[in-house]
Amino acid sequence: MTSSHPRPHTGKWFEELTPGLVIPHAIRRTITEADNVLFTSITMNPAWLHLDFDYAEHETEFGKPLVNSMLTLAMVIGISVHETTHGTTVANLGFREVVFPTPLFHGDTVHVETEVVEARPSSSRPGQGVVVFEHRAFNQHDELCCRATRSALMLFEPSG
Repeated sequence: MTSSHPRPHTGKWFEELTPGLVIPHAIRRTITEADNVLFTSITMNPAWLHLDFDYAEHETEFGKPLVNSMLTLAMVIGISVHETTHGTTVANLGFREVVFPTPLFHGDTVHVETEVVEARPSSSRPGQGVVVFEHRAFNQHDELCCRATRSALMLFEPSG
């Protein structure tokens, strides 16, 4: 792919992503009932735990609807993109582990940090490398609510 215009990017190039680097992300997000209901509905998840206030109040230990964990994961990755992979990634390669140790509820505010766990040049794709990120999300009480380990194929910084 060639272009006469440089690709805009705010993400980091492979060379900038050194193991141990921790990036606290600027964006914070309060999750609303509408966010949860819309995401749960468009992904065709019929779980009462996310959609039915009466069921959640009377039939669950939480007493109120939980935020859909897949919404949490999508939001965590989305929040991290601007300062990690925006315009500098080739592909998301996969997830090694995803855990949700603390539930999220409507009205919770999430903040995210990302740590670079591993980085190595690709053995099969010159000019690209594999980076393993650990994304960590916390609620407004600084309780860990999501931890996801993700691998991405990243571009080397273009030479001159």
